[in-house]
Amino acid sequence: MSDETLRGYRQSIDNIDAALVFLLAERFKVTQAVGRHKATSGLPAADPGREEAQIARLRGLARDANLDPEFSEKFLRFIIDEVIRHHERLAAGD
Repeated sequence: MSDETLRGYRQSIDNIDAALVFLLAERFKVTQAVGRHKATSGLPAADPGREEAQIARLRGLARDANLDPEFSEKFLRFIIDEVIRHHERLAAGD
């Protein structure tokens, strides 16, 4: 593999990483709004039924995309746990 080939792969990886950061930023902007709504409506920070349905749905998408479903679940669980922490802080008035 030439250096030029490697540079091309790395540029693509860098672009994908940048897109992931922007996607996560947008996702957290929306989940912050959800957290504020839950806090003002007296709803619980976590919704285990929704979480399990989302995980099952995304595991199926991962399989369809030839991505390890275990990896996708771990990644989504990390995001969900962070969202719940934000929602709990909002509910506590922080």
